[in-house]
Amino acid sequence: MSNVADNKNKAIFYMILSAFAFTVMQVFIKLAINIPVFEKVFFRNFIGLIVTIVILKRNRLSVLGQKENRKLLWIRGLLGVGGVVAYFYSASYLPMADAAIINKTNPFFVTLFAWWFLKEKLSRVQIPALIITFIGAMLVIRPQFSFEALPAIIGFAGAVFMGGAYNTLRLLKEKEHAATVVFYFCLFSTVIAIPFLVFNFVWPNTYELLLLLGIGLTALIGQYAITYAYRFAPAAEISIYNYTSIIIAVIFGIIIWNEVPDIYNIIGAVLIIGVAIVVWRYNKKSAKITLLEDYDH
Repeated sequence: MSNVADNKNKAIFYMILSAFAFTVMQVFIKLAINIPVFEKVFFRNFIGLIVTIVILKRNRLSVLGQKENRKLLWIRGLLGVGGVVAYFYSASYLPMADAAIINKTNPFFVTLFAWWFLKEKLSRVQIPALIITFIGAMLVIRPQFSFEALPAIIGFAGAVFMGGAYNTLRLLKEKEHAATVVFYFCLFSTVIAIPFLVFNFVWPNTYELLLLLGIGLTALIGQYAITYAYRFAPAAEISIYNYTSIIIAVIFGIIIWNEVPDIYNIIGAVLIIGVAIVVWRYNKKSAKITLLEDYDH
């Protein structure tokens, strides 16, 4: 029993570490405001690409994956690119809390796409959860026909892409090694970013270069931490701790940029986190795992 408890504590530690690392990455993204989005994406994924190739080669794993799975790997890679570019854009221009809250709506689309494309049935908890999550997101985004709303709308679109990407992970989970899936994501993100670098490259100064390296390093720490978290405990038991990133983002936003959330942001965050807690408790009670293991951010 003590061993199980120790493993769960380790899982919680790694999950919170992952949330912290990814939030620090968000801070670096926002601080590097003069660096184009695709340049940030390139640095974030090029470092991950090199590390993933080393892991694949060291463990003698397939880099390209099995032939019958490559179409799905391509789809996962493209959806991942859309998600990460949209997230980086929103994180660059939105307040810390807003970007974090919008990003955490992706389970809404994971569930929706699983019902739509994978023909999975919705539980009695998921239907109201989807509606409340959407309302919470709208309170944060507050859609309006102005340029100021563009980062929030793009961030929401990124959550849509992530929802689709995570569903492809469900189909690939038993077919391909996680490192192979990550390789495609990092490869696509790196290659697609290169043309934008050629035409819109900004030479970083020493401070900006450190920020770019920080983006890649914190992404790597966050990725490994969340991987270890899911090794020590099931997703249904610990996934809720990933939402601590919203609280951490609020703290960083207040300290660095004096970003105090307004009443709409607070209500939206409470709704989204509240729904996550209810679904987590339901999944834990029924021993069902519906939240996915994140292979990327």
